[in-house]
Amino acid sequence: MKKLCIIAAWAAASVCFAQSKQVAAEAEEKDLRQALAEAGSSPLEFARAIEKHLEKYPNSEQKSMLERALAKAAIEARDDHRTVLYGERVLARDMQDPQILERVTRVLLKTDDPKAAERALRYARKFEEILRALEREGPSQTRSRAQILEELDRSLARALVFQARASGNLGKVDEAIALATRAWERYATSEAAREIARWLARSGRELEAVERYAEAFTLTDAANTAADRARDRALMGELWRRLKNTDAGLGDVVLRAYDRTAELISRRAALRRENDPNAEATDVMQFVVPGLGGDKLALGSLKGKVVIMDFWATWCGPCRVQHPLYEKVKAKFASNPDVVFLSMNTDEDQTAVKPFLEANNWSNKVYFEGGLSEFLRVSSIPTTIIINRQGRVVNRMNGFVPERFVDMLTERIEEALRS
Repeated sequence: MKKLCIIAAWAAASVCFAQSKQVAAEAEEKDLRQALAEAGSSPLEFARAIEKHLEKYPNSEQKSMLERALAKAAIEARDDHRTVLYGERVLARDMQDPQILERVTRVLLKTDDPKAAERALRYARKFEEILRALEREGPSQTRSRAQILEELDRSLARALVFQARASGNLGKVDEAIALATRAWERYATSEAAREIARWLARSGRELEAVERYAEAFTLTDAANTAADRARDRALMGELWRRLKNTDAGLGDVVLRAYDRTAELISRRAALRRENDPNAEATDVMQFVVPGLGGDKLALGSLKGKVVIMDFWATWCGPCRVQHPLYEKVKAKFASNPDVVFLSMNTDEDQTAVKPFLEANNWSNKVYFEGGLSEFLRVSSIPTTIIINRQGRVVNRMNGFVPERFVDMLTERIEEALRS
């Protein structure tokens, strides 16, 4: 009898514990939804909201997922401290996220610290390993072949540049030159040329370094800022004067470098035009966007209708809060064939989209942005863009105000219908 009483008491305690745990989980979920709703559209505000939540719930069962979201938000906000802090926590559990691997590596290599270089080298090698696996798989069916191949080449070049910098910081100068040269051969960028030049100069091969700094100076890729080019110019001139005791002849070096890099850019553009239907697009309605199921949508086919584009991502907390409000607006225009709503996903990891839609019971009628984000200068999400019947962008909503979103978007669609 005593044993039965103990068993009954243990069972009752277990039930109470389970109920208590469920209540606690529900309370935490409610707090999290509230925190994210109040965070606004800024990735930094989103990060702070999650940090406060984890301070309140340090043993949260969602901790790993929330730290991943924190790392992504920190990357979006260009917050180096949080990128490394939360990014390395994520990588300690799972090193399969290429975006986090890349950004953490880049931040670690902003210093010459050998310990940071060791960690960066490990992450950069893993980054390359993931990219090589993607290369073996071939281009995704949901994106243009040219776009994904170019991004893959560019990313592999970055992985090799990171390894070059880390190896050089660890005293392996010859290895650094070889890795940076492989990066240049894979995808010629100012970053790769600059890295080759850095270590050639350190090894005493200063004339070769001048040639490489000249290439970095003449390239016009997006990552090559005015400050970068000014530094390249200064270093190039300093090395040349040390070798020649004059500036004479340096202009010819720059002109030769310009010819080489211009030819590289021309060949790259020709390849992109050959394979990418959006490469020559100069108007939003000329874009063709890939769908989640492999289908493609030519935006030009929607001319004459009002098109509402919702730019979002799976990791974006405010996007989740906005979604049911957006659905309310869609319902208002469900019977109007002249209004088209397009869900435009911006995730870099497109494999995460389908599981996310299924887990959250969202419609799978989703398109990948296919270069539209850059073309339309979508710099934060969620962003809603309205295109009128003539195919012109007539309204843009960066972020949203929950209490006013449904009315505001409805009013703007109705205004576009009248125009």
